[in-house]
Amino acid sequence: MFCPCETGKDYQDCCAKFIEKGAKPATAVELMRSRYSAFVVGEVQYLLDTHDPRSREELDVNEIEAWSKNSEWKGLNIIEITDGDKNDTDGKVEFIASFEVDGEEHHHHERADFFRKGGVWFYKDGKMVDVETFVRETPKIGRNEPCHCGSGKKYKKCHGPQELSL
Repeated sequence: MFCPCETGKDYQDCCAKFIEKGAKPATAVELMRSRYSAFVVGEVQYLLDTHDPRSREELDVNEIEAWSKNSEWKGLNIIEITDGDKNDTDGKVEFIASFEVDGEEHHHHERADFFRKGGVWFYKDGKMVDVETFVRETPKIGRNEPCHCGSGKKYKKCHGPQELSL
């Protein structure tokens, strides 16, 4: 089975060595990938064990387990890695985790902070990355203004959004 973290490696040679066999990720991105895989395979304890010990008690284990098990995980896309190498003490990983719940597709886009203490990497916290807001380049046409096509009709009666009548 290919690893869910999408390295192209076999799961046993990739994230399973961290999740199931107790090896420690050498970099922040390895921890990020293994945490994603833990969500996919439902290993909630690994998620708890790799979370910052100072805020671990704030986690809602039932909510994490429900998210893990009620989602159909579609893929992980690493966007950017800042620091987090073998000799660093902290790092950032920006990623998008795609998943589906009840047939609806979702994308969890986050900039995650990691730190290393005693040679072990931990997830500290993360900030959601906002989708860029759409900015209109032309003025909005009001419903009662003349239509832009030159018909002489009001926009709402010409090219405006049409309501369906049943």
